[in-house]
This record gives sequence, structure tokens and C-alpha cells, in this order.
Amino acid sequence: MVKSRCGIVCDTEKCKEAFGVDCPGCLYISKPIWADSCPVKDCCEGKKHNHCGECEDFPCELLKSFAYDEEHGDDGAMIEQCREWAKLYPK
Repeated sequence: MVKSRCGIVCDTEKCKEAFGVDCPGCLYISKPIWADSCPVKDCCEGKKHNHCGECEDFPCELLKSFAYDEEHGDDGAMIEQCREWAKLYPK
């Protein structure tokens, strides 16, 4: 099931430990629990996509910079997750 815009597979337990809240995923909240905004979430929602894999520009530079960010990235795993979601849940 798709829970994030960028392809991060949300881990409810880790989220609860880190932030002290139950997060249902960014598809179901107005803003990220970890910041005031998320440029990837904002972009996806502006284009009316469930996740980045639905975008005609996928994978764009914004998503790549997010996926390969030294501090928060996951070496591109989120890009591959969006690719899988696009196959499983075509728009």
C-alpha cells in the first residue's frame, strides 16, 4: 500500500520512537511530522499524484536529490519503490 509520496516505506514503530506520534503516512496528513513542509510532497500533491512514480518527469532531480541526500537519503531505494508502486497501482 502506498503511504508516502517519495517512496519511503513508512515504519510506524520507528516513527513513533523518533517523533512520539502514530503517523499514517504523508498521503494522509497535511504536513510532514518532521518538518513544516516537504518539497517532494508539495510537488506530488500539486500535480495530483499519489506518489512520484506517477509523474511524467519521474525520477526528477528533486526526487533524486532527496533519495541520495547524505543525511536522510536511502541510496535511491525510494525511487525503486515508486517504480514498483507505479506498476502495482497504475493511475
